[in-house]
Amino acid sequence: MSDIPNPIGSFEIFAPKKIKSPKKSKLITLQKLSKKVAKKLFGKKFATKARAELSSANTELVTQVSKPKKPGFKIVWASTPGEIKEAQRLRYKVFAEEMGANLPNNSNGLDIDEFDSYCDHLLIRDEESLRVVGTYRVLPPHKAQEIGRLYSDSEFDLSRIDHLRPKLVELGRSCVHQDYRSGAVIMALWSGIAQYMQKNGYEIMLGCASIPMADGGHFAASLYNSLNNDQMAPTEFHAFPRLPLPLEKLNGGLEVQPPPLIKGYLKLGAKICSAPAWDPDFNTADLLTMLRLSDTNPRYAKHFLGL
Repeated sequence: MSDIPNPIGSFEIFAPKKIKSPKKSKLITLQKLSKKVAKKLFGKKFATKARAELSSANTELVTQVSKPKKPGFKIVWASTPGEIKEAQRLRYKVFAEEMGANLPNNSNGLDIDEFDSYCDHLLIRDEESLRVVGTYRVLPPHKAQEIGRLYSDSEFDLSRIDHLRPKLVELGRSCVHQDYRSGAVIMALWSGIAQYMQKNGYEIMLGCASIPMADGGHFAASLYNSLNNDQMAPTEFHAFPRLPLPLEKLNGGLEVQPPPLIKGYLKLGAKICSAPAWDPDFNTADLLTMLRLSDTNPRYAKHFLGL
């Protein structure tokens, strides 16, 4: 499950456990994410533009329009083959056409793999145009058992966390349309995943946080080397890359800042479980990343989990 490095903004989060009628329910209001919180999570530049969108993006399960003239988004779970194709089309546009990923040739312009039929697909729609502008796919534990593995198994030896498989969901193929990468769509994605986790009683999210390798991997090596002990998972939860990034051959001493997505993960309380694995198809360095809802930073839990 390759997350897009910069092209998104990607692990998700959160909403009330029960949604009643529109008048009485607590809306999943992205307005709750203040400029200060967004700035801390993703950085000043990313947060400033996001605030304007967040102020109008009130999202309910099948969200609603806040103010007609301002952008709003709907959180929808795909329920038909056609909706899944919409997600696959956006993925192909971002991964293959924009990022240059080496995906199987597809005359319909769709990114399809064997995991899609086992996953639940989260869609974020622009409320005015109804086009899909963000997506995520989620592999729940019972479906992972059915297919016999996680996508992450192809990149990492996960033997140390085998015992967690019944409790975790795998997130992947996350991307956001290039015209919508200011923050609000990311927060809508995170809200959708939060609903999903809470509704189904899941505790752990696992996924590959990707780092672009346009510079040959020096940035990725430097980012990994800059992680401190608090940002790394305990040794007993470490995974091992099947195709490790050759850190010893790269300049790993550059001063770098994490991409907004990875910065957000770490601020929320996610832990890095591995050294970087090289994904040649997407030309990214992938860090296996784990977030337990119970480990969510209390500073942000009230905004996303209602705690």
